[in-house]
Amino acid sequence: MARNFPHWLKAYMEYTRDSESPTSFHFWTAVSTVAGALRRRVWIGMQKFVWTPNFYIVLVAPAGIVAKSTSIGVGQHLLSQIPGINFGPESLTWQALTDSLSFSTEGVKYTGDDGLEHVIAQSAISVFSGELGTFLSIEDDKFTSFLIRMWDSQEGDFIHKTRGTGETKIANPWLNLISCTTPSWLSQNFKENMIGGGFTSRIIFIFGETKRMLIPYPDEVIHSDEHRRLEQDLVNDLRSISLLSGAYHLSSPARLWGRDWYIRSSTAPRPAHLAGERYSGYLARKQTHIHKLAMVLAAAKRDARMVEEEDLIEAEDCISSTEPDMNRVFASIGLEKEARHRNEIIAIVQTYGWLEPNDILARCSNSMSAKEFDNALKAALRTKLLHPQTRNGILGFALPLQVTSNVRSASI
Repeated sequence: MARNFPHWLKAYMEYTRDSESPTSFHFWTAVSTVAGALRRRVWIGMQKFVWTPNFYIVLVAPAGIVAKSTSIGVGQHLLSQIPGINFGPESLTWQALTDSLSFSTEGVKYTGDDGLEHVIAQSAISVFSGELGTFLSIEDDKFTSFLIRMWDSQEGDFIHKTRGTGETKIANPWLNLISCTTPSWLSQNFKENMIGGGFTSRIIFIFGETKRMLIPYPDEVIHSDEHRRLEQDLVNDLRSISLLSGAYHLSSPARLWGRDWYIRSSTAPRPAHLAGERYSGYLARKQTHIHKLAMVLAAAKRDARMVEEEDLIEAEDCISSTEPDMNRVFASIGLEKEARHRNEIIAIVQTYGWLEPNDILARCSNSMSAKEFDNALKAALRTKLLHPQTRNGILGFALPLQVTSNVRSASI
């Protein structure tokens, strides 16, 4: 069936042009939405392992500024209109998550390379969670280990045994997750030794702190008739995407590009912004991230289950563009308390442009004592991340111009 749009992701961006949230938030929500439609019905087979199009995406922004939950809600609304899609609850234990996966098991028919019809079982769910803290029990090592296993999405059954209920078997489990959190939650709950490890290296972190534009009345941006038409056309195309099944193959030009990229990335010196050891896990999995995204991009553009060179190039560009965000997200994790407090003061001053000391303290009173505030403020001044500025005879503080420009350039 002919599609309404040549590129579903680009059409989704047009559909969300009435939103103030950062463009990157909408793009990665669209990626998660297409991934949720594809489920484990498609894959790229590498003989001893497979790549499947599931993601762990986390939107990171200060509370109440860029409508993180609202952004992912748009994608969930579209995906909820597609038959056969199973959603997991936003808050649960990993044991309950296994139950949710087991309840979603179904058979998928596809035509193999031998021209014959085959059936493969899948247990696929998508989770759209407005608060990462309600979904993820960070202290539960079994939960994070389970999430690692689900992201890898390798073929075979997952068996969970309990004393009370016996054995739970999940056929080819598959989990797709998009969630939201704040920098402060990450700094308080993620430890330094988690960065670069198995779990965080599987997450695509997207950072945002400013609205892309101010829109007082969204209904003035897109007329209601156009809005309804765009939504219906997006849903219809998403339904077509959801029916794709079987193995994706790499075209010959795609394989040539992929080989060249792999050799270059494995032998060239690391880029300066990824030089630290904390990025080793991410770099080891970057190839997987790229091929997962390439499948989503291919499905967004065509029914043919073929990953073209352009899909890999576009995927690599999109994945690489998240790396400045990753730097910003990781910046406050593992820092000492004084450094976290210093960063909080800087973030507050950046929001308002200029503040008197007492105004800054008032906004920090719930997170630090007066003594901790004094020490953090001195640290910010000592490191020249803040500088004194007098306005109308009143002493206050502002960010140096070079700091402001650096912060802006790190946003996508």
